[in-house]
Amino acid sequence: MDDGGGISRRTLLSGAGLAVAGGLVTPGGASAASFYNPFTAYRITGTWEQHRSRGSLGGIDYGMAVGTSLPAAGGGVVTNTPDNGTGGHTVTIRHDNGYRTQYMHLSRFLLANGARVGTGGVVGLSGGQPGAPGSGSSTGPHVHWHMIDPGGARINPLTYLAGIGGGLPKTSTEQDGVPGAVFWQRAQNWLRLEAGYTGPIDGVPGANTYAAMQRALRAYGYTGPIDGAPGVGTWAAAQRLAARWGYTGPVDGVMGPNSWRGFARFLNQDRYD
Repeated sequence: MDDGGGISRRTLLSGAGLAVAGGLVTPGGASAASFYNPFTAYRITGTWEQHRSRGSLGGIDYGMAVGTSLPAAGGGVVTNTPDNGTGGHTVTIRHDNGYRTQYMHLSRFLLANGARVGTGGVVGLSGGQPGAPGSGSSTGPHVHWHMIDPGGARINPLTYLAGIGGGLPKTSTEQDGVPGAVFWQRAQNWLRLEAGYTGPIDGVPGANTYAAMQRALRAYGYTGPIDGAPGVGTWAAAQRLAARWGYTGPVDGVMGPNSWRGFARFLNQDRYD
């Protein structure tokens, strides 16, 4: 271990689970940290203001290829509305705090009506190809995203996110060397953006999180299988990543507080908020 901290992976993962159970809950009943922008990797092709100037109630368009996975911006209960007028196939997620998220112009629904989805869980596939089933009035492949507040008014989701802190908070692992729920949420968001992770942004790492991490760590010398079961080789690669962010201990595949601190400095980049 890099500094004799004596913290096992089992203990660290148990701590992550306890952090989730303890929650970061707002008075409205939803976790501020659980809402985020799942489309930061894509170009905005239609701003809120442009929608309003055309007489729309508002929305944000992100250009993306047909069939792109659409993660939930926050957890809640799903309702699918096929051929919802100009919006085409529409998914609505009713969040526990009374807000609703809507995605429009889908090519496919992936969850049943009434299903509960966690933050980052994939609810459908994007569409928007003109004339294709579910595309509505779309003029090109994209997803249209807006939110509806508890009073029924359509709101800009980016404004909402700014009001609760702009997305995922920074992880305190950079200071204390103990990876908890926020550390793993940020890791999952990193892996969503860069390594093909499509699971929930829930701060509880499992086989899918670890498999995506192994794919990402190819860039840091990992040569083992992509099996979602991290071992010494996976963690040695994580230490090589951490070494680029201030870690100076041995690359021995045994994670300790200093290894986690370096890893956390990488994850605390604004791009992974």
